[in-house]
Amino acid sequence: MREPALHDILAARKRMHGVAVRTPQIESPALSRKLGARVLIKLESLQRTGAFKVRGATNRIKSFTPEQRAAGVITFSTGNHGKAVAYVAGRLGLHAVVCLSEHVPAYRVERVRELGAEVVVKGKTQDEAEQEYYRLIAQRGLQPVVPFDDPFVIAGQGTIGLEMLEDEPALDTVLVQLSGGGLGAGVGLALKTINPQIRLIGVSIERSPALLECIKAGRPIELEEHETLADSLLGGVGMENRYTVELVRRYFDDHIVVDESEVALGMSYMLREHSLVVEGAGAVAIGALLYRDLGNLGNAIGVIASGSAVDIPVYLETVSRLLL
Repeated sequence: MREPALHDILAARKRMHGVAVRTPQIESPALSRKLGARVLIKLESLQRTGAFKVRGATNRIKSFTPEQRAAGVITFSTGNHGKAVAYVAGRLGLHAVVCLSEHVPAYRVERVRELGAEVVVKGKTQDEAEQEYYRLIAQRGLQPVVPFDDPFVIAGQGTIGLEMLEDEPALDTVLVQLSGGGLGAGVGLALKTINPQIRLIGVSIERSPALLECIKAGRPIELEEHETLADSLLGGVGMENRYTVELVRRYFDDHIVVDESEVALGMSYMLREHSLVVEGAGAVAIGALLYRDLGNLGNAIGVIASGSAVDIPVYLETVSRLLL
C-alpha cells in the first residue's frame, strides 16, 4: 500500500461518521496563563471507548469488503487499540480477536473482554503478542487491523489534526505523544500538509521511547519495556515498520522525553483544572508544558489528551500526592 495523503484523511472522516465522534477542543486557562499563550486541549479522552484509537480502527475495518469482514478481524495492542477494534467490530456485528502481552494491565484486558472480543494473552512484550497475532492470522484467516503502521489507521488518526485546525486555524505549535506513531504520523500529515509552518513536537516517555530511538538509529529496533504511568505508550514499532517511523521523522521538528513525575503532573492537572480523568499516556504533553521551558511556542499551542482508562487505585494514589 502507498503512504496516506490528505485526501485519505478526508475520506476517513466520511467513513467514520456515526462510529467515531468529533471531540471538543477547549482552552486551558491555567496553562495559558503560565505560558502567556493560548493552550488548547483536544479531548480525545471523551471519544467513544475513551481514546483516539477508535478513529483508525473504524477507518480500517470499514474499508474491508463484506467478504473480508465476515472472516472476522484481529489485532495486537497495549489496550486502547484493542478496545477500539472490539468496539467497532461489535457495532458492525463482526467477530474480533485481540492479542495482548502479559505486560498489559489486568483492567485493560478486562475492558477489551467486556466489549465482546476474544482475548488472547501471549508473551511479555507487544512484539511477542504480535507474533501470536501473525500465527492466528495464518491459522484462522482473520483480517488484520494493526495498531498504527497502516495507511488506513494513520489516515483515521489524522482526522484529529483536521479538527484541531478547523477549531483553531492559528495553531503555531502542537505537541503529540508518541508510541507506535499512528497518531503522530496522521496528525503530522494533516497539520503539515495544510500548514507547513506549524511546529510539531513529539513527546516520548523515558521508560519506552521506542519510536524516537528508531528515528535516531535510522531503522526499527527493539527496546526493553518498563513499568510506567503511561502504560498505553509501551510497545515497539514493529521490526517491519513501513510508514510511521518515516512519517514522524519527516513531519516532526523536535522531540522531548518526559519522566514519570511529568506524567503524574499532567494527570493531576487535568483532574484539578478540568475535572477530567486522563490516563498517563494522554497527559504527557500537558506534563511537559507544566514542568519545563520549551522556549517560544507561539500564540496558540495544541495538545491531545487521549485515554480515560485508568487503574483506579494507582490513579488515585498518583493524583492525591500532587493535589493534597
